[in-house]
Amino acid sequence: MTQIASPHNPRLKALRRLQTRRERARSGSFLAEGEDLVAAAEHAGRVALEGFRVAGSGLGGANFHDVQPDALAAASTLGSSSRVIGVYEQRWSEPAGPLCVYLHGVADPGNVGTIIRSVQAFGASSVALGPGCADPHSPKAVRASMGAIFAIRLARVDGVSELPGERIALLADAAEILSRHAEDPASPRTLLVGSEREGLPPDVVAACERSARIPIASESLNAAMAATVALYEMTRQPSRVTAS
Repeated sequence: MTQIASPHNPRLKALRRLQTRRERARSGSFLAEGEDLVAAAEHAGRVALEGFRVAGSGLGGANFHDVQPDALAAASTLGSSSRVIGVYEQRWSEPAGPLCVYLHGVADPGNVGTIIRSVQAFGASSVALGPGCADPHSPKAVRASMGAIFAIRLARVDGVSELPGERIALLADAAEILSRHAEDPASPRTLLVGSEREGLPPDVVAACERSARIPIASESLNAAMAATVALYEMTRQPSRVTAS
C-alpha cells in the first residue's frame, strides 16, 4: 500500500463522505474509528473493505493504507486521537428471536449504539429499527456500540407485524411490571422501545400482545437505560446474582 500524505487525497475524501447518512446509504458501507472497534471487527470475522492507519503503527490488515497523522486526523471524526479507521460493509437481515429489540423513533445515535451494545451483553438476538430511528452505522452509534455493531443482527422493518413472537410494548404507564418470561424462555419475543419524548405511538402499542413497565421513582428513563434494564429483567437467571 502507498503512503498517503495529503488530506485532499481522493481516498480520504471518500472516507470523509462516509460521515454522512446519505453516502452510507448509497455505498452500503460505514466506518469504524479506533483500535478497539477495528479489533472488534476482526474478532467478529469482519474484514475491512479498506482501511487507514497512522504510518508506521502496524495497525489493521494488509488492505490498510499508511497515512500521515495530520492527514488521517483531517479525515476522522475523532481528530488527532484517531490512529486507525476501517471501512466495513453494512449487513442487514430479518428480525429474529428468541429475543428481538424493536426501536421506534429513537433518534439519538448514541442511544441506538448503546442499545445494540446491551443487546449483545444480555444475549438477545437482534435489533429491528423502525421509523424515525438514527442510523446505527453513524460514527456516534458505532462508537457507542463498542464493537457490538459487528456481532448483532440488524433489521429494518416498516411495521410491527414483521416482528417475531410475542410483542411487548415498554411503556411508562402500563399496569403490568416487566418481569422474566414465565413460559418457555426460547419462545420468540420482541421488546418494543419508543423515543424518550413521545414513547411508542398508540397504533404500535395496539398491535402488541401486551405492555409492561419498569417501576421507577421518576417519570422516565433514558431510552438506552430503559432498554438495558428491561433486557436484564427479561433474561436474568438466579445464577447470575451472587452474594458478596
